Amino acid sequence: MKNYSYDTVSEAMKHLAERGYTTDFEIMAEKECLICHQSATNLSPEEFVIDEIYRFEGDSDPGDEMIVYAISSEMHGLKGIVINAFGLYSDPAVYKIVERLKRQV
Repeated sequence: MKNYSYDTVSEAMKHLAERGYTTDFEIMAEKECLICHQSATNLSPEEFVIDEIYRFEGDSDPGDEMIVYAISSEMHGLKGIVINAFGLYSDPAVYKIVERLKRQV
């Protein structure tokens, strides 16, 4: 697997889209799954993997601290991204699902 390096979240998103990660996933905390609104597909943690993780630290604003996850589901033929803040602004639902996935990777 090739390692990539990005300076900004938008740069990472653009390059990931060029590599086929075009689906925008959203965390559905109450069901502990990802949802793709375009196709109305729900993905449980067993149905997708985290292919790549990119962490961006805000130099001057902690609100700029973000993590971009490149996600794929062979079962559903989907590739996309999940974006989450980390630190003070992080979404605990994303963290919970990511922790479950780390055991699979």
